[in-house]
Amino acid sequence: MRRSIRGFLDQAVPESVIREVLEDAQYAPSNCNTQPWNTHIVRGEKLKQLSAVLHAKNDAGEFTPDFSFDVNDFYGEYRERNNALGKAYYEAMNVMREDKEGRHRAGARNYSFFNAPQAAFLFMPSFGDNVRVAGDIGMYGQTFLLSLAARGLGGIPQTALGFFAGTIREFLGIPDELKLLFGISFGYPDEDAPGNRVRMDRVPIETSVTFHA
Repeated sequence: MRRSIRGFLDQAVPESVIREVLEDAQYAPSNCNTQPWNTHIVRGEKLKQLSAVLHAKNDAGEFTPDFSFDVNDFYGEYRERNNALGKAYYEAMNVMREDKEGRHRAGARNYSFFNAPQAAFLFMPSFGDNVRVAGDIGMYGQTFLLSLAARGLGGIPQTALGFFAGTIREFLGIPDELKLLFGISFGYPDEDAPGNRVRMDRVPIETSVTFHA
């Protein structure tokens, strides 16, 4: 079963295995078979360099997102679920609610890729209002994550990486017309990492599914 991994071993995934995962993801469905995903795998020294750049940009508050995102837009049960995740994660990291510096450090672990030796960045072309394309990228990303899980690997989709889309695009030399939706840090899970103590439940299907007959 797939779960979000927030701590990885310092052990690179062999390229042959990464290619198998990418082959699986390539069979994700897409609107009109456009296959709009443009995936960049970054690892080794290049990933370390990118991490340093992202930490500097995060500390300076120099965000360059392609798409808007604000947790304050969540309401009702969606906001409650978001708050529950935040509480569980920060408590696992021994960070109290009033510890702003600690919360900043915990959040900044996104830009160390949770110690993963490799990360995937999912770029997409822009068509219309981008909703259909983003849906395709989501299905590709989920297929990628499930393929990782099937091989005993783990990953975590990170909206936080999308906050620096322009920075990452420039760093990797990617054309402006390709937009970054999110990234996925992945690798061998470190079961002793504090972030991996978090186990979020799921609401029963009766909460989100309605049968019609």
